[in-house]
Amino acid sequence: MPDLIRTILAFVLVLGVLVFIHELGHYLAARWRGVHVEVFSIGFGRPLLRWHDKVGTEWRLCPIPLGGYVKPHGFEGPEEATPEQRAAWLSGRTFHDKPVLSRAIVIVAGPVFNFLLAIVLFAGLFAVSGRPEVRNVVGQVVAGSAAADAGIRPDDVIVRLGDHVVGSVADIQSRIAAEPGAKTAVTVHRAGRDIELPVTIGTVKDQSGNPSGQLGVMFTATVGQPQPLPRAIASAVDETWRLSVQTLAGLWQMVTGQHSAKDLGGPLRIAQMSGQVAQYGLASLVSFMALLSINLGLINLFPIPMLDGGRLVFYALEAILGRPVSRRVRDISFQAGFAVIAGLFLFSTFNDLSHFGLFRWVASLTG
Repeated sequence: MPDLIRTILAFVLVLGVLVFIHELGHYLAARWRGVHVEVFSIGFGRPLLRWHDKVGTEWRLCPIPLGGYVKPHGFEGPEEATPEQRAAWLSGRTFHDKPVLSRAIVIVAGPVFNFLLAIVLFAGLFAVSGRPEVRNVVGQVVAGSAAADAGIRPDDVIVRLGDHVVGSVADIQSRIAAEPGAKTAVTVHRAGRDIELPVTIGTVKDQSGNPSGQLGVMFTATVGQPQPLPRAIASAVDETWRLSVQTLAGLWQMVTGQHSAKDLGGPLRIAQMSGQVAQYGLASLVSFMALLSINLGLINLFPIPMLDGGRLVFYALEAILGRPVSRRVRDISFQAGFAVIAGLFLFSTFNDLSHFGLFRWVASLTG
């Protein structure tokens, strides 16, 4: 299949599934809490297809696959609604009349369904193919690196850094990265015995010029045996939690300047990666989809107005104060939230275009 067609199809499939599951969470929670849903849309723009189900919800399929939405009946409150809208309200079925807990459940259900999707995808993958695992066994030593100078060899098992007994590859990587240029010792298990090797950790700089430690080894990755379903589910929950923490840590490093924000990608980078991952088979695409689902769930929980997390903040304040936040505060907050989201979208798109080399190409033409 041509690369461009594969990329487009993979991107539409991945994003379509993630958006559908997210909005399905809102839809099912609204139905559960007695709220009528007027519209369930996948994509934006003028609908390509539309139909009504037996409960009166209009389902739409739209051409711009960058998101979707669910419109609960009476989502606009009495202050925002027109006389025509108020006249059409169904008694007991409007969103704004529900208790604050019910409204919060409807909003939080979208991100929750994204995390559940990740767990389901990982569980299916682990039950069928086994759980991939990166072990602290050295697979390759980079020539001229700190590890090569220290005498670390392929098949060595790294068991200790200084006085710290390592628990995982992530543990090794985080400790090495935090100590650029440090003199320490690496204990490896080789030929049935432990050997302590003095080492000076190498130093590399990221795009922002911040130093980071580097050992110079590549670890061995293995895929275990297919797991029984209960164990696969437990492993999937663990993997979803691990990736969530790892994602938040990466974002925090960008915010604090420990990591370059130039690595923040947008829709174009997601499309490119979807096509690249798809060529490696279904298992790789499923893993990528699970990772994106986790990211979508986390992003929507950020306390930014316009996102689910921002609305949850307003509902928490309403529960504490005993009354809704004033319309003026909400309007100003949503305008600020829209500006933040638009800015992030433009910034990530600029990063994507830079990553693709567009600006270097334009510069070469003008030069």
